[in-house]
Amino acid sequence: MTRKPQWQRLDPRLRDEAARYAEPIPSRELLLGTLADAREPLAFEALVGRLGIVDRTQLQALAKRLKAMVRDGQLLQNRVGEYCLLERLPLVVGTVSGHRDGFGFLVPDGEGDDLFLPYREMRQVMHGDRVAARVTGRDERGRSEGAIAEVLERRTRQVAGLLTLESGLGFVVPDNRRISHRIVIPPQHLGEARHGDLAVVEIVEQPSRNRDPVGRVTRVLPPGGSADTAIDLAIASHGLAHEFPAGVLREARRYGREVEAAALAGRRDLRELPLVTIDGEDARDFDDAVWAAPTRSGFRVVVAIADVSHYVRPGMELDVEARARATSVYFPSRVLPMLPEQLSNHLCSLMPAVDRLCMVCDMQVSRAGRVTRSEFYPAVMRSAARLTYTRVAAALAGGDAAGQRDLEAVMPSLGCLHEVYQALRQHREERGALDFEAPEVKVILDAAGGVADIREFPRNDAHRLIEECMIAANVEAARFLKKHGLPALFRIHGRPDPERLIELQRFLAQRGLHLDLAGELEPARLARALRQISGRPDAGVLENAIIRSLPQALYQPLNIGHFGLALAEYAHFTSPIRRYPDLLVHRGIRHALAGGTAEDFQHTPRGMELLGQECSLRERRADEAARSVVAFLKCEFMRPRVGEEFDAVATGVLEFGVFVQLAGMQIDGLVHVTSLPRDYFRFHENDRTLVGERTGQRFSIGDALRVRLLRVDPAERKIDFELVEKTGTHHHPRRRAGKTRRKG
Repeated sequence: MTRKPQWQRLDPRLRDEAARYAEPIPSRELLLGTLADAREPLAFEALVGRLGIVDRTQLQALAKRLKAMVRDGQLLQNRVGEYCLLERLPLVVGTVSGHRDGFGFLVPDGEGDDLFLPYREMRQVMHGDRVAARVTGRDERGRSEGAIAEVLERRTRQVAGLLTLESGLGFVVPDNRRISHRIVIPPQHLGEARHGDLAVVEIVEQPSRNRDPVGRVTRVLPPGGSADTAIDLAIASHGLAHEFPAGVLREARRYGREVEAAALAGRRDLRELPLVTIDGEDARDFDDAVWAAPTRSGFRVVVAIADVSHYVRPGMELDVEARARATSVYFPSRVLPMLPEQLSNHLCSLMPAVDRLCMVCDMQVSRAGRVTRSEFYPAVMRSAARLTYTRVAAALAGGDAAGQRDLEAVMPSLGCLHEVYQALRQHREERGALDFEAPEVKVILDAAGGVADIREFPRNDAHRLIEECMIAANVEAARFLKKHGLPALFRIHGRPDPERLIELQRFLAQRGLHLDLAGELEPARLARALRQISGRPDAGVLENAIIRSLPQALYQPLNIGHFGLALAEYAHFTSPIRRYPDLLVHRGIRHALAGGTAEDFQHTPRGMELLGQECSLRERRADEAARSVVAFLKCEFMRPRVGEEFDAVATGVLEFGVFVQLAGMQIDGLVHVTSLPRDYFRFHENDRTLVGERTGQRFSIGDALRVRLLRVDPAERKIDFELVEKTGTHHHPRRRAGKTRRKG
């Protein structure tokens, strides 16, 4: 019998490695342990000598794993090529987050405050790069400041932006404002690009402290304001993956287009249960299906979610690509899916009248809106109908008799789901969860890809019904994983920063609203403020101010609860087709149902920590890309309307002017102080108003204005207006004396 190599006898993850690879290599845990036992940095040759590896294939695979561990911040390779444990070095490892003004922050892996990176440090890196940095002290604002010790991974490999030519040399200012470098384009790298073109540029030389990055034009985007141009610009600017590697597509095609009979083993058969999907009219991937029926004590609610974890497993190319993308990205005319369409739009999508694999959260809900019992299990289902929010809302409202007849087979379940929603909503209000009602804005495109219209779409009871059912299932998923002690990604939302709350309290008080900040703030106090502003003309402005006071929600394994939803546990379970954290939650549930424990789960706590940060950063990147496209298209929509007048509301006041938003379109712009009526205006910081010295005319947040469009700059996403007249004023208390600045 062949004797196992020494490292295989010592590796705690050998079974996992052997299941994933035909030729297993030492796990990350064993490599970290070997370096810890050595108590000194080790070169590659010394490390493999300790492990007893001589096979060339294994040596090549090990080199790749070590490179990945350096990239992920688990190891550092010093200047002589030795591998070092980061925990033994006085360094902070994380991801660079750039700011449009040239400075940036290092977002550390795991816990800890962001590290401020001044302009001189940001010269050598770009937004998204992974680095190791030393803490050098504190800046004048008291923030921890850092100096970059090592660039671990360059993640910005291309940019896109406006090309300018100066004395034969090209320069591209990236459209992504988080990248503050100018990219130098030598004449030999210009290709066919001309001055004023929108160019996609490959970075051929990364920046250093003393040198700008150098690029090569790979593509010139077509001129004009089409959605395709805006989307291609965003894809290049934010480094979004838009094509799947051949190996990923092969793996997806291997599953075929129908569920195999063998996959049904061990699953509950829900094919006779009239589950339905309820989504928007333009949805193409259907993650979730719902059904409900009354019980003696309340309701039984079944939430069935596409069982993506059956198809996408650790070690597969599908999984590597899904992790790299972390989320689907939704644009007005295009989707960049996290998974190939073979899975996202077909085999995983819960389409009507076909068998689909699902993971089920089966809940008992009381009439008071509390989940009294829940159970998770894998199942097979067959959706009874693909419904839309508009259609369901009309049927529930009772005004659509024909629609109710068409939905006769599923109306009992829909009616019960509406009762469930009302019960869950009641419980939501009792616990003090925040509820924002701002309508969704959609860009309507014409056949040529131009912007035909921009419209607001208010939420209806069908939206809210699905939202409450999904929240309930997400809570139960979080509780299930917590109960089984598995490493998991929770969706956390921290408490607001005290300074932001004081600013919000002052802002609301100036508009006649009281926010009690005594003691520890509970969500219920902000929820009461939201109810007070409902129906006011300035409700949108006030709601936005509350949103801006809150921190961003994140993914992390340390559960601190979800402040906005007023929940102690919350995880994302309901959208594994389009979000990688949901897929990880499904894996945890599947592992626990099979009798697994934290010790033999393929994802370690440290691994989950890194995954949480990756997913949070990539979610933010996707949101920024989607917003940039919508902002570009809003500018294109307004460009031919120069000279036209619009109704607007003042959303912000600063010393240089008044920010406004157009009614019904959520299009933002600026009325510069120089285009206000002939007067000298003083900016009053304490109540954020501009007051004319001669006329006494006051401009405040919430004022109704009539404005005229002056100019539009799509490249800068800027729209300028001039004031026509002030049509309405929100009442404000008398202004107290305070610090002022003169502007005119």
